[in-house]
Amino acid sequence: MANVIEEAKSGRASCRTCKKAIAKGELRFGEEAPNAFGDTPSIRWHHLTCAAEKLPAELKAAMDQYSGTIDNRAELDKIMADSLAKGRAKPGGFPYADRAPTGRARCMQCEQPIAKDSLRVAVEREIDTGAMVTRGAGYLHPKCVVENLENVGGGKEELVAGLRTNSRLTPPDLDSVIADIG
Repeated sequence: MANVIEEAKSGRASCRTCKKAIAKGELRFGEEAPNAFGDTPSIRWHHLTCAAEKLPAELKAAMDQYSGTIDNRAELDKIMADSLAKGRAKPGGFPYADRAPTGRARCMQCEQPIAKDSLRVAVEREIDTGAMVTRGAGYLHPKCVVENLENVGGGKEELVAGLRTNSRLTPPDLDSVIADIG
């Protein structure tokens, strides 16, 4: 099953973005997510306006597949465009580039802090929590990426292609990150 738009069958589901209930009969966006308890993926439900702000690319693809009428389509298109322009959207997968929301992250290569609002590259890495090993984001300064390519997986061309696919930055910011990688 892929991402989907459908009418809510009951009023029991809550939006994963705003945590408020999704009313019965209201259109909702279902985001496919891995299921920790089995092989079948689970669905995370969102209000259409919440998904337009946080998951614009995924919502647009689902809206293009939806055969019904979406009453506020023009409003949703505007929210999606604003979200992408302002960099508020969640990334599509690893690797991706974004602006650091805080100054707490440290570069995996040079171990220096990544300043708030500076551009950074996120790659998937294994995290050992003691009880289990999970996967999560590791961050790098763009200039440190080349030194860490063996840990990123793949070569520079694959990394740049992934950044272009998954990043939600403006084109000039993304070009700046790619130029800094070298």
